[in-house]
Amino acid sequence: MSLIEFKEEGLFCPRANVYIDPWKPVAKAIITHAHADHSRYGMKNYLAHPWSIPVMKHRLGQDINTQALDFHQSISMNGVKIMLHPAGHIPGSAQVSLEYKGEKWVVSGDYKLENDGISTPFEPVPCTHFVTESTFGLPVFDWPEEEVLEEQMHRWRASLVESQKVGVVYAYALGKAQRVMKTMANTGARIFTHAAVERTNECLEHNIELPDRTEFNSDLKKEELQGNIIIATPGSMGARWTKKIGPHETASVSGWMRMRGTRRRSNVDMGFVMSDHADWKGLNTAVKMTGAEKVFVTHGYTEVYSKWINSQGINAEVVKTAFGDEKEEQNEEQKELK
Repeated sequence: MSLIEFKEEGLFCPRANVYIDPWKPVAKAIITHAHADHSRYGMKNYLAHPWSIPVMKHRLGQDINTQALDFHQSISMNGVKIMLHPAGHIPGSAQVSLEYKGEKWVVSGDYKLENDGISTPFEPVPCTHFVTESTFGLPVFDWPEEEVLEEQMHRWRASLVESQKVGVVYAYALGKAQRVMKTMANTGARIFTHAAVERTNECLEHNIELPDRTEFNSDLKKEELQGNIIIATPGSMGARWTKKIGPHETASVSGWMRMRGTRRRSNVDMGFVMSDHADWKGLNTAVKMTGAEKVFVTHGYTEVYSKWINSQGINAEVVKTAFGDEKEEQNEEQKELK
């Protein structure tokens, strides 16, 4: 019997009788992070990192049954040692390790290796079996250094001040929005947040410190907004309020901005390459650091990436899951965080 099985409900550990990020209702679920495609409604019991739980309760209901497990703490389920390790994806994101009789699996969830300043940085976990995402599993995906990204955002903000325009940044309410807030606050800009973003901020502030900001409302004077930044979810594009704020420019933050023509197709003025997922180099580095003898590749460019891993002398195969990529996360988050 394998320590992890891939079942209709999700990734299952039969020895411990627990699922990891199941996409169908089950009795016991370990949740890697609070994005909607990994943390779903209907589980009888949820176990997650303490930072994820307030967001999960906001999305799924205050009455869900939750148990918090901090990084590097361990619990035993029928002899299986279970721990959470930082994934660096968003605040509270975790990798799940399961260990029994010399066999050790790590289910990474979503992850990135860059330190974004708000998430606990990724830590490699040596294991025999590694389950990895491949959202951006192509060589074309190569993220800029954080310093380069910050400089690009600083230049854009300076241009907004000069032209007396408002900057509207479309970003996921969970993860991206907080990274944009941190960077834009360093430019001296006043930060305004749309309601869906602010409700998520309130959940996160149970555990992490966020920059000062003001919740956006349509009664704000145009003079207050000029040269400053409004952070809203992508679902707000074309909303009525955007027509009332006066001259403005729009920006989108996404790993997909690395692809030619994405900014034009997204109907925004600026595109910043910012992702909460590992790029090609990050994926390869993470896989090698685990030392895993077997790698299972989930959501993303699974066929291409598993073929590449096999060419590097590491046994890899594709596993079909119901997890989404960045675009699907965006759509799910918009529905759940209204």
